[in-house]
Amino acid sequence: MADSHTIIVAGAGIGGLTAALALAAKGFRVVVLERTGRLDEVGAGLQLSPNASRVLVDLGLRSRLEACAVTPDAVTAINARSGRSIVRMPIGDVATRTGSPYWVVHRADLQAALALQVAAHPAIELRLGCALDDVTLHADGVTVSGGGGLEQALALIGADGIWSAVRGRVFPKIEPMFSGLIAWRGTFAAEAMPDGEKLRGVQLWLGPDAHLVVYPISGGRRINLVAVVDGSWSQRGWSARGELTEIIARFAHWAGSARALIGAVERWTRWALFAMPDGGAWNQGPVALLGDASHGMLPFAAQGAGMAIEDAAVLAAGLGASHGDGRGTAAEVAATLQRYAALRRPRVKRVQRLARQNGMIYHLPGAAALARDIAMRTLGPDRLLARQNWIYDWRP
Repeated sequence: MADSHTIIVAGAGIGGLTAALALAAKGFRVVVLERTGRLDEVGAGLQLSPNASRVLVDLGLRSRLEACAVTPDAVTAINARSGRSIVRMPIGDVATRTGSPYWVVHRADLQAALALQVAAHPAIELRLGCALDDVTLHADGVTVSGGGGLEQALALIGADGIWSAVRGRVFPKIEPMFSGLIAWRGTFAAEAMPDGEKLRGVQLWLGPDAHLVVYPISGGRRINLVAVVDGSWSQRGWSARGELTEIIARFAHWAGSARALIGAVERWTRWALFAMPDGGAWNQGPVALLGDASHGMLPFAAQGAGMAIEDAAVLAAGLGASHGDGRGTAAEVAATLQRYAALRRPRVKRVQRLARQNGMIYHLPGAAALARDIAMRTLGPDRLLARQNWIYDWRP
């Protein structure tokens, strides 16, 4: 018989560790299975808008994150050819209005903060070097094999990324598709900023068939760059080496200040951008997916991590309300996970579409780009930011 207080989480990334903390807070024993032998840096920077940061704050992570996150003063859209600002959107009021911070943070710093919180929780067991081998659904819940052993549980949560092994077992026909876009990422020391000034906000450079996002991370000590370009290279993975000469050539016709930022990066890596179908894949019986495993999306709404964090909060709230005291049958657990999917699917689908639309708008050429810039200036910072309120104002 499955342990009515145990939930297994596959994956120790942002979504998986957040889910573990949220579920443990509801009274569950949580076993986290992570296939890698240690939690190394994966990726570079990410943005945590108030919808996500409030969940992390509620889980007790404020002090850990304040030590490494940066609170940007504004998001500035910049025309890539001229180097001139299109519109500057101060975001201090977003935090004031929502009551939760807006942070930019190194992904490794966020994962480390979550891992420290997990390690300090007596109800969570993190098993590194433990790949999920098989999943068996039965009347009492789920049995998972991995690392040479078996674990029985009330439910299995697949938080194991865009190439999810859990999804491959319960939804073998649903796979992510290549978007035709490639993201290059790199960092450099903050004191190496080409203009010598301290970067305090997020820069969004918009150009034909490419865009560039720049912001401080690691407590302001480093600068994070993500450059997105069209291309056919579609290798799986997150950190293939990128050649400096290639990325320089792709941005040769951009403003000098943008080229200087790209040239300051010490080491480039790249990853092909894959995305799940709109609406995602969510649950089957006592198995549920969250984050990229469910709805991997293009990063152009800066909500990939945010949606995974939201998923974790909603999932834990639902399971805690109906099964936190150990009651409930496997059928009732499945019904709870179906409600979780019904709650999350419409919002995630809307964010997926927004991200895709943003990518098209960012990459407009010629006269269309001019019309975009005029429209952004006409709307102005307040109305542009207000278009994001439906994202930022979300609460579990």
